[in-house]
Amino acid sequence: MIVLKLGGSLLSSSILPQWLHLAVKEGKGRLVIVPGGGVFADQVRSTQKKWQYDDQTAHYMAILAMQQMALLFKGLCPDLCIVNQVAAIRPALDKQALVVWSPLATELDSGKIKASWEVTSDTLAAWLATQLSADQLMLVKSAQLPENATLQQLSEHNIVDQAFADFVQYNPIRLDCVSLTQTYALSASLKKNV
Repeated sequence: MIVLKLGGSLLSSSILPQWLHLAVKEGKGRLVIVPGGGVFADQVRSTQKKWQYDDQTAHYMAILAMQQMALLFKGLCPDLCIVNQVAAIRPALDKQALVVWSPLATELDSGKIKASWEVTSDTLAAWLATQLSADQLMLVKSAQLPENATLQQLSEHNIVDQAFADFVQYNPIRLDCVSLTQTYALSASLKKNV
């Protein structure tokens, strides 16, 4: 199984539907998509700056942003199956569904996920991958990826969130960070993980 994190920044690119349609074509029963928060999370950041509400409130609102993005993905690609509980993901995959995870705040709270902007959908995707014992985590980024960059360097360049490198260090998982134009990377990984 592969956990595929599609960053919310992909909304600014016309390639997002290609990722979704490729996932449906080749990933049924083997792929879980984690949506970023995109413009919805950006609104949370901006209103928190203006109104100065606490990080816990912002965290819950950012999770809702991911849920909105899951709905948007399904609107673009109706074959997707939205699942919000981690325990329901494997049964959905067993039925050959292509799952989009719409996280629940209560599950993340139980998983001791820190309520902070240091933790974004990148770390949540890694957390989900460990919960599912996934074979691979693939992060799709619209940012220019420095060649041979370490996780720490990706964090310093704000390509992954600040908590991601530490989480992956203590919860090892096979990780690929790819550019939004590298759709072939998903096909290759799915062929390997048959």
